[in-house]
Amino acid sequence: MEREEKYMRLAIAEAKKAEEMQEVPIGAVIVLNDEVVAAAHNRRETDQNAVAHAELLAIEKACKKLGTWRLEEAELYVTLEPCPMCSGAIILSRVKKVVYGAADPKAGCAGTLMNLLTDEQFNHQSEVISGVLGEECGQLLSDFFRSIRRKKKKG
Repeated sequence: MEREEKYMRLAIAEAKKAEEMQEVPIGAVIVLNDEVVAAAHNRRETDQNAVAHAELLAIEKACKKLGTWRLEEAELYVTLEPCPMCSGAIILSRVKKVVYGAADPKAGCAGTLMNLLTDEQFNHQSEVISGVLGEECGQLLSDFFRSIRRKKKKG
């Protein structure tokens, strides 16, 4: 678990970059052979792009860096459980393992609402490890949304 925590801390650092930009604080890193090959954070508001999720941006960067769409030996670390869209991209890019922090009761598709990543109906499945630094990842999100609600009340 020490290894997973090490990389999750890097994902948390990415999430904090998103928070500084007034984005929902979600971060992701992709690791291959114990080397970070891509890191990204949420940019939906900044880019005004519905698909600018941390996981998709990290997958895109990894594919460009590695020169392939197949991330068969790669591991994805993300602070929030992947949504259906991101889970689809993870499956299609053949990510080997997904490690996430906080569960997502509204859109989680790596075990909460369903588990697309291990569904044997697809031609690829990813190993899933949940709850790594989950409290810290969840607190980051809770604090962010609490701050937004406070600002709305004042304004």
